[in-house]
Amino acid sequence: MKVGAIEIAPILDGVGREPAAEVLTRPDVPDAWACHSELLDEHGTLHLDLGGFLVRTRDRVVLVDAGVGTIDNGKYAGGRFLDSLRAQGVGPDDVTDVVFTHLHFDHVGWATAKGEVVFPRATYRVHAADWAHFVESPDAEPGAVRKLSPLLSRLETFDTDGELAPGLSARHTPGHTPGSTVYVVSDGDRRALLLGDVAHSVVELHERDWEAVFDVDPVAAAAVRNALADEVADSTDLVVGAHFPGLRFGRVVTTSGHRTFHQLT
Repeated sequence: MKVGAIEIAPILDGVGREPAAEVLTRPDVPDAWACHSELLDEHGTLHLDLGGFLVRTRDRVVLVDAGVGTIDNGKYAGGRFLDSLRAQGVGPDDVTDVVFTHLHFDHVGWATAKGEVVFPRATYRVHAADWAHFVESPDAEPGAVRKLSPLLSRLETFDTDGELAPGLSARHTPGHTPGSTVYVVSDGDRRALLLGDVAHSVVELHERDWEAVFDVDPVAAAAVRNALADEVADSTDLVVGAHFPGLRFGRVVTTSGHRTFHQLT
């Protein structure tokens, strides 16, 4: 799809499967998924598409997130990211920038492989709060440190909102993680928001009071999610979450005061 002259393409890597009622719920409603069963399979499993987005803007070739990598653990399985990227005519050497919405394992899988940087000519960018949390903290998970440390020589962290490439701006949205970031693609009066894990499922754009077990600060995450959904509601702005079906964009609309997400076909 295009936002003005800027091209955005989903880069699929694989899929994750989680028991929906265990990872995404409304705490005061025991069977909250009953009204949204069409989003689950027959076993009550939530399927989470994994990957990232390719953004071509002027002379920049930008990846927003880098999939889950070669993991195949029965719940999360990747492996397709580089092939999906090549299908767009882009190889690892062509990527100029890799920007992360946050540093959970299913967003950084192809950042490095066996201790080597996968996109050797790219500058890697992430909010400083996430780098501190996932890499520099004394409590950082050793696997994340091993995965991400090879990026250090090519890393630029940021701690303020602003443009990172022509028409691509970072917007700090803490809650899911300390440095969780939404990327806004804009050209003229057109905008598209790459939400990362501000919303894991489209249900979170329909409902105001759901919580995700993955959120570091559920209260802040809900506040950010609702503020963004209200901001874009009934506008021409497009939005997509990092795990939405097919990584396809859509619009938030309101009917009788209730939000719904209409995915583009």
